[in-house]
Amino acid sequence: MTTPLDRIRVGSAPDSWGVWFPEDPVQVPWERFLDEVSEAGYRWIELGPYGYLPTDPARLTDEIVKRDLKVSAGTVFTGLHKGPSVWESTWEHVSQVAALTQAMDAKHLVVIPSFWRDDKTAEILEPAELTAEQWGHLARGMERLGREVKEKYGLDIVVHPHADTHIDTEAHVEQFLDATDSDVVNLCLDTGHYAYCGGDSVKLIETYGERIGYLHLKQVDPAILADVVENGVPFGPAVQRGVMCEPPSGVPELGPVLTAAQKLGVDLFAIVEQDMYPCEPDRPLPIAVRTRQFLRSCGA
Repeated sequence: MTTPLDRIRVGSAPDSWGVWFPEDPVQVPWERFLDEVSEAGYRWIELGPYGYLPTDPARLTDEIVKRDLKVSAGTVFTGLHKGPSVWESTWEHVSQVAALTQAMDAKHLVVIPSFWRDDKTAEILEPAELTAEQWGHLARGMERLGREVKEKYGLDIVVHPHADTHIDTEAHVEQFLDATDSDVVNLCLDTGHYAYCGGDSVKLIETYGERIGYLHLKQVDPAILADVVENGVPFGPAVQRGVMCEPPSGVPELGPVLTAAQKLGVDLFAIVEQDMYPCEPDRPLPIAVRTRQFLRSCGA
C-alpha cells in the first residue's frame, strides 16, 4: 500500500500548458489554461510569466476562485550576479510580481537566475561560468532580495536552479547554498532541471534538506538528454526536441523524490511542470490528467 504523502501539496503551472511568455500567439489563452488545470484535478497553480494571467488582483481572484483554484507562488527572473547596478531594475520587476503574489495569499516567490544563453534564440549572452566576484554579487544579492521580499511582502524566496543559468549543476547548486544564509534564501528544487544538469534530487534533499523550500516536479528523457549534452544543444531547442517528458517515462523517478521530501517533515508544494514550448493546444490537458493520476498512485 502506498504511504500517503500528507506533507506534499501538488499543483501545476502555465509551463505545463506550453506557456513561457506573457504574450505569444502560439500559447493557449489564459482562460483555457485555468479551465483545463482545474479540469485535470489540480487545486494549486503558479502565476507563470507576469502578465500572462490577469494582473488585477480582484479580477484574478474572481477567476481562480470560480474554478476552485489557489496560487502557490509567483516567479521572477533575476541577474543579481551583475552586482548592485542592477538592483533597482530588479526590484521594480520583483515588486510587481511579489505584490500580486501576496494579493493571492501565496507565500513563495520562485527566483530564477538569468540565462547565459538565450532560451529562444540560443545566442550566447555571457560566459557560462561566474567569476569569484560575480558569485559574491549573486550570493549577497539573493540574500538582500530574500530579506526585502520577506519584509515588504511576507513571501519566502526559493531560488530555482535552471539549465543554461549559472545555478545549474550539483557543484554550482552546492556552492550557492554554502554561500547564502538559510534564514533568507532557500531552494526550489526542480527535479527535471537538476537531472538535466547531472544532479541527483534525492541526494540533494537528503544532504541539504533544510534548504529545500519548494519543489517543481519534472522529468527528462535520458536518450534525448544524452544527445543534447553531447552536442551542446541550448535549452530552448532541447525542449522542442522533447527533452522534458511525461512522467513516469523519464528520470528521475518521482516516487523516491516525493518520499525523500515527505521525510523532511515540513509542508512542501510540489508543482508539476513539463516544458513543452511550443506545443499544440490540445496536447497539455490529457498529459496533465495522466500526470495527476500518476502522482496519486505515488501517494501525493
